[in-house]
Order: sequence, then C-alpha cells, then structure tokens
Amino acid sequence: MRNTVVTFLLGALLISSCSTDKTSDNPDNSILGTWDLTALTIDEATASDEEEFGQDILNMLTASNCYLVSLSFNEDLRLVTEDASNYLEIGVNPGGTGLDVPCPSQRDTETTTYAYADGVLTFIDDTQETISVALTISGSTMTMAAQELDVQNFNAGGELIFTKR
Repeated sequence: MRNTVVTFLLGALLISSCSTDKTSDNPDNSILGTWDLTALTIDEATASDEEEFGQDILNMLTASNCYLVSLSFNEDLRLVTEDASNYLEIGVNPGGTGLDVPCPSQRDTETTTYAYADGVLTFIDDTQETISVALTISGSTMTMAAQELDVQNFNAGGELIFTKR
C-alpha cells in the first residue's frame, strides 16, 4: 500500500512538472496581449508646444475611451497594429470654448512579425525596415520613447504610455 501511494505521488509530481504551455522564440511573454495608447508623458519645463498639444489631445481621447493606437502581440509572434492617428480631426468647439477632437472611426491595420527580448521590441514596419524600440513593461503598463514608435502627431518627444487590456 505504501509503495502504491509513493508511486502515485511520484506520478502526480511528474505529470504536474510537465508543462502544457506553448513556448515560442519569445521567452518573455509579458508583452503578450493588447496594449492601448493611453498617455503621453512630457517634461512640462522643456516641452514644446507640439508635445503639449499632443498630450492634451491624447488625454481628451483617452478620457472618452478612445484609443488612437492599439498593439496586439500574439503568441505566434504576430504584431497587429491598429492606428487611427491619420484620421484625427481637430476642431474648435462652437463659441471657441476649447478643442473638439472626435474619436476617429477609421483605423489603419497592419500585421507583421516581432521579437521581444531584454526590453527591446524588434519588428518590420510597413516600409519593410527593421525597427528596434527599447521599452519598459511594469505590470499592465508599457512605456517607450515617443520618437521611436513614430506615431503621427505624437512623435515630438516624451514617452508613450500603453495600458494592457
């Protein structure tokens, strides 16, 4: 009886130690999932007018649950990018009481391959150039330099902040 229990426990240990998780060429899975651009952080003391304007627009859109850029990192190393920044229409509210920035309904979608290791994201862009971007992931927040991703209207400076869905 004792041998049966020991054999059973060893068998259970062996089975539980075998992983059914898929592993890929991407050892750091913290990037997997969909990330939405939610903020642009800038140095208020040295920021250009363009950086401040970009930050204001992004803050307005994010407050209404509108995300200009979404990045979906899949386990099969496909990166799907949805970008609405080319369709921004910035106006002034009637009576000149502030900006009117409706959420763009149109988006450009691109699919490419990526690699992520040691805090560096590498992917092929729409012009077939290999792009490497340093980024930081902390929990559900991903940060990268705005110039590195080159999102229209948000590439003057500062850091782009993405939040995981």
